[in-house]
Amino acid sequence: MSYSQFKTISSAKTAFNLTVVEGDRFLPEIEAIEPSPILEGYLQESLPIVGTSGSEKARSEGIIYPMLLEVRRKLDRQVSLFSGEEFNVDESVGLNGVCDFLLTRSTAVLEIEAPAVVVVEAKRTDLKTGFGQCIAEMVAVQRFNEAQSNPIPRIYGSVSNGIQWQFMSLVQSTLTIDLNVYSLPPVDRMLGYLVWMAGEK
Repeated sequence: MSYSQFKTISSAKTAFNLTVVEGDRFLPEIEAIEPSPILEGYLQESLPIVGTSGSEKARSEGIIYPMLLEVRRKLDRQVSLFSGEEFNVDESVGLNGVCDFLLTRSTAVLEIEAPAVVVVEAKRTDLKTGFGQCIAEMVAVQRFNEAQSNPIPRIYGSVSNGIQWQFMSLVQSTLTIDLNVYSLPPVDRMLGYLVWMAGEK
């Protein structure tokens, strides 16, 4: 059993006794954040190559990872980014396995420290196929933070193919799914959302 066993929203909802709310955007109206020349230059090279036909791995490495690295830069490296790390919280209920990307509000980079706050699940095409797994990872993050005596009110999750991003939030046992699909580019708007989620107090 692992995160990947959760193929649908309903499977995660049932397993973890969640109330699911499908709704409009929960992201606030925030200022766009200008990307650094490093990110801008990198995406100019990678977007045309992997944006339309690249593999899941190529999209992860070519678009999502550089975006999340930029979030870390914008927050003065007060958050840490983990990619492809084992995140085993409770194997008995399937909360174990590898998270594609995980942001923590900790400066520790050698191992995951609470509070973890944002999970991003990468998919090649259809975002819907990643929702169940992402929700399970969000529940794992919530339980991990509580076990480490460092709980936070809200956990964020995203399923992304690099070009399209969809967002969710978890507060206690209520999961809210934003039905909007946010596109990249524009880079500055997406960067604003991600920085806000990672740094929200």
